[in-house]
Amino acid sequence: MAGPTGTDRNEGLETTKEHAVSNDEKISPPLTELNINTTTGGFYNGFSIAVTVPAKIIISVIVVWAIFWPIQSGAILTGLNGFILQNFAAWYTWVVAFFIVVCLALAAWPAAGRLNLGLDDDQPEFTRFSWFSMMFGAGIGVGMLTWAVAEPVTHLGTTPESIMGLTTPGGADNVAMAFKWSFLHWGFSAWACYAVCGLSLAYFSYRRGLPLTIRSGLTPLFGQRLSGPLGHVIDIVAVVATILGVAQTLGFGVDQLVAGLGRIGIGGLADADGAATTTGIVVALLVIMGLSTLSALSGVGKGIKWLSNINMVLSIILLGFLIIFGATWFGFNAMFTGLWHYVVALPQMSVNVFRSDGVEGSEAFLLAQWQGWWPVFYWAWWIAFAPFVGLFLARISRGRTVREFVLGALIVPALMCFVWFSWAGGTAIDLEMNGSANGVIFDAANGDKIFAMTEFMLAPIGDWLAWGMAALIVVLLLTFLVTSADSAVLIVNTINAAGDEGPKSRPHVLFWGVALAMVVAGLLISGGTTAIQTAMVIGALPFSVVMALMAVALLKAIYNDTRREKAGVPSTHDKIEGVTGNDAPAGLSASSN
Repeated sequence: MAGPTGTDRNEGLETTKEHAVSNDEKISPPLTELNINTTTGGFYNGFSIAVTVPAKIIISVIVVWAIFWPIQSGAILTGLNGFILQNFAAWYTWVVAFFIVVCLALAAWPAAGRLNLGLDDDQPEFTRFSWFSMMFGAGIGVGMLTWAVAEPVTHLGTTPESIMGLTTPGGADNVAMAFKWSFLHWGFSAWACYAVCGLSLAYFSYRRGLPLTIRSGLTPLFGQRLSGPLGHVIDIVAVVATILGVAQTLGFGVDQLVAGLGRIGIGGLADADGAATTTGIVVALLVIMGLSTLSALSGVGKGIKWLSNINMVLSIILLGFLIIFGATWFGFNAMFTGLWHYVVALPQMSVNVFRSDGVEGSEAFLLAQWQGWWPVFYWAWWIAFAPFVGLFLARISRGRTVREFVLGALIVPALMCFVWFSWAGGTAIDLEMNGSANGVIFDAANGDKIFAMTEFMLAPIGDWLAWGMAALIVVLLLTFLVTSADSAVLIVNTINAAGDEGPKSRPHVLFWGVALAMVVAGLLISGGTTAIQTAMVIGALPFSVVMALMAVALLKAIYNDTRREKAGVPSTHDKIEGVTGNDAPAGLSASSN
């Protein structure tokens, strides 16, 4: 709840931290009010200046630094990236494994699973189809169009198994390994990051009436202290991580959009190597951010919902084409073989950390390097993306149970990714391995591989069919990009407005739309997608700590709420009358969250 800080009411009370409760101490209702100062009137009406202004300054500094000092910024970012990959690979690996364990535990926990993400009689706002569509489109859609073909093809050449000599690089015995690692990067681990963040936000906002912002997920650990500087820092970290995480997605999307526009006859936007030129970057971003800003101004229930439904339908059409006319049996075999290897190896892959021996070119060095390029990069990407996707998932999931949310967010989108990778990547691999494609797909740039593959399949039938499929993919790509960008703008403004989901002032929507475009443009111009990847890996690190604390806080809160249910103590904000966690006697409220 935004408003005055209420420091005189809370001063001296031990409500900022929970402590262990003795067996004979009665558990009290939870904290249901978190006071965050917001401005009344003026340009920042309804916003928390302590969050909004520092976040804008940080993002503006990144933009100016990347554009005006590209060589210096590129060198510093590369050095920091190397340091993080060398020293925090294990942290990224293990924290994501922890998120998977938390999700599975909550889904399997009977008392926790039936709790409603809202009041007891709240019903879901969206149908399951729209819910899955928005979840999938915001979470992974853009990257999937790039990497569903490119990643299995790349892994076919190099996997940890091929580095260790267990399989043949580029050989048939490495196909299952290529899909196993692709499934790891885009499967349960990715969606566990989103689910932990989204579940935490939905639980504390809709059950307890706390602001729909990142800091609310830490109230069981820090209580009312989150009303002040500690909470501001957490929300600023979330905003910066969101912008960098979405910038990563848009960076890949810009390259692919330029490649697609070239396929449908709009040339001059890419260089001889297929990379987007500065003109191509500007044109692509103008189109993406122009459409996304218009959609953001219309809100979640209109523009974003309809765009999500459209890209889900187009995705089904494209996927159906690949399943029916692509390598149908090869894709089927790739999915189930890869899925078997993935599920069996998931526990080991989730916790294993390759350690370099420092000898360049050695097996240990190559394994550690590969892990930094792939799993660690992806874990940083999903964590940086989590405040955006998590808050968005929370926004569209009110009224669903904890178990429904976890299983829906963890399994259904992951299965969609498995299907996509199996038939899109499987078709590309089959066409190349049987010799018919003759390098047409393998030699194309990553963003252009899906266009090269569909053109190779359809051109012999008719050029107009190849053009039509390229146009469909371009439209699908645009809807994914616009959905991601406009959702990010709305989410950032929600965090800046202390969790207020209502309409935002147009200048702030426009600012963050422009800022996001400038971050992407600045980093692409200064160092290509590598610069964006580096900035994102760095920005994700502090938020990974926040997310780990959110997971611990969520477990603690749900455990205490199951105790309240047994004791007949209210745990939703509508049932708590007069006695809340922050004005109850100190000895009781310290146990309340």
